[in-house]
Amino acid sequence: MTILDAPPRPAIRWPDRLAPLAAAWLGLWGVLALLATVTGAGYPFGANDPDGDTNLLRVIPVRVGAPLFAALLLTAAVAALAMSRPAVRPAGPLRWLLAGYAGAVALVLAVVVPDARVLVILGYAPMLIIGAPFGWPDVDYAEIFTWPLFARFAAVVGGLLLAGAVLVWLRRTANACVACGRADAERGWNTPAAAARWGRWAAGIAAAIPFAYALTRLAWAANIPLGMSRELLTEMRDDGIAWAAFGLGAFAAVGGVLTLGLVQRWGERFPRWMPGLAGRTVPVRLAVIPATVVAVAVTAAVVGLMANPHFWELTDDGFSLATAPMLLWPAWGPALGLATYAYHLRRRGACARCGRG
Repeated sequence: MTILDAPPRPAIRWPDRLAPLAAAWLGLWGVLALLATVTGAGYPFGANDPDGDTNLLRVIPVRVGAPLFAALLLTAAVAALAMSRPAVRPAGPLRWLLAGYAGAVALVLAVVVPDARVLVILGYAPMLIIGAPFGWPDVDYAEIFTWPLFARFAAVVGGLLLAGAVLVWLRRTANACVACGRADAERGWNTPAAAARWGRWAAGIAAAIPFAYALTRLAWAANIPLGMSRELLTEMRDDGIAWAAFGLGAFAAVGGVLTLGLVQRWGERFPRWMPGLAGRTVPVRLAVIPATVVAVAVTAAVVGLMANPHFWELTDDGFSLATAPMLLWPAWGPALGLATYAYHLRRRGACARCGRG
């Protein structure tokens, strides 16, 4: 066989697998929800969730929540299966009805179900992993990694898979490339040059908000009563709350720095001080996937917090440097999502499936 006779490189296949994966994942959890309905045990939300104070599902009775989830997940699994079929453009109303329902379920799973617990665990994860061999922090891991927490993460996975399946299906039925979304008609806003402009603004906002939050929490760890009285800070330090806040503040600061990488040169090529990686190109997915997960987690946390009446009690005594950064959170998730998408548009290059770009 000569070089000219070599078979062509296979096209990207992951877009074709999203809908079947989403159907399988949602179907599995739908069956579990159905079993919880029949047996009356295993439903992880509502009154069965000891940490559900900031979760919107707290208002749904358990006897209603389990069958509702079963119906929601199983019908979404059927919708995902329908979207996995070969490209046949349905009538306009049917196309948007299917995409709208699946998209709404994806939004509920990825943003409404998780609440702030997912973001908190992501923030504490480095501390928990590094400190576990040394017995610090002194916590019962069985009380942290619970069935309701696992169900929250499972919901995020299902929501992201379903959202990806909807996106691929909309592209396919619009005669666009299912891998990159490009069609014959280019749009000015998603060109690399345009994405560089609006992405810079989005990244600036997405970095400033966690930096503001980190500033107050790191100040408390340094025994600086920023936004509070000296007496209250002393009490927080004695109870260990200030050190927990330090962990979240450090996580937020690192996140802010990494967000700036979405618009900086070192976000495209590893800096010189990184042995073995210096000068190498940063894989696009290495930045896009974690940033997307954090954007979803932040948005989910904000939805849960804003739905909790206690959240608005933060402003009862007026604004302070301790509470003001949290009131900026509603803009954090969307800004980070936009900055991540702009980074993707700038760096995606030519599509390996359709050749456009």
